[in-house]
Amino acid sequence: MFFKNNKEIKTEDLKLSDYDQIWTKFCFLDESGSLNNKTEPYFTLGILKMSQPFYLQSQILYERTKNNFHDEIKFNKLSSNNIKFAKIIIDSIFNTKSLNFYSYTTHKNSKYFLNNFSNNEWKAYEDITLKLMNAVLAKHEILILIADHIVTPRDIKYEVNVKKIFNNTKGRLSIAGVCRFDSKSNDLLQVTDLLIGAITYDLKIQTKLVSGDKYKIELINYLKENLGAISFMNGFKNHDFNIFVEKDNGEILENKDDVINEKGPSS
Repeated sequence: MFFKNNKEIKTEDLKLSDYDQIWTKFCFLDESGSLNNKTEPYFTLGILKMSQPFYLQSQILYERTKNNFHDEIKFNKLSSNNIKFAKIIIDSIFNTKSLNFYSYTTHKNSKYFLNNFSNNEWKAYEDITLKLMNAVLAKHEILILIADHIVTPRDIKYEVNVKKIFNNTKGRLSIAGVCRFDSKSNDLLQVTDLLIGAITYDLKIQTKLVSGDKYKIELINYLKENLGAISFMNGFKNHDFNIFVEKDNGEILENKDDVINEKGPSS
């Protein structure tokens, strides 16, 4: 194997000459729900993490050509016209090796959210990104974060802040760079959208916020079958998926490391 893991070398002591001991992982981040929309109680951030995006991307491109399907895939736009291809995307996820998925869901009426972010949605987006990245990062890894583009005020420096704060917190180069792309142009951001959309919508069904669209329910059930999950209400964790749903009782998540202590990262 190309990658060599010398446990005697601490992560923060790695040098460029130790390139064969450093994993570089691509992280595709998308969000479900809106932090400034009071009618949307749940907000989910999700990250699809892989060392070689080529494998999943090439599979999706093959399926697009084979099925003559060239539209954007979004969970909120599921219909009879695209549910079949959405399931093909789910199959492609589980057929791809060395792929991990992480998500963090908060409720905007929770004690944690109200105490920390009730008046600053941009700080919430930034801090929740950092909290999720904390679970994503493993030893001897450097991450490259590719996020869905959203319109922000001119004084918001999300890309700069996330990289600077996370690297300073870790005391080493943990994120090589952060860049935003329009998800319409990026299949892997669309994959992340399908997963976090399914998770958030399942919570809405469980809490009776929605009666449930038949095609969205169909995809949720298909994802659950592949995972072996019954519900996402209490989160879900296996070797490749780490789905965290914040409890709404104010008893946990009083600091940024609680999510790691509560669930533990899957890397």
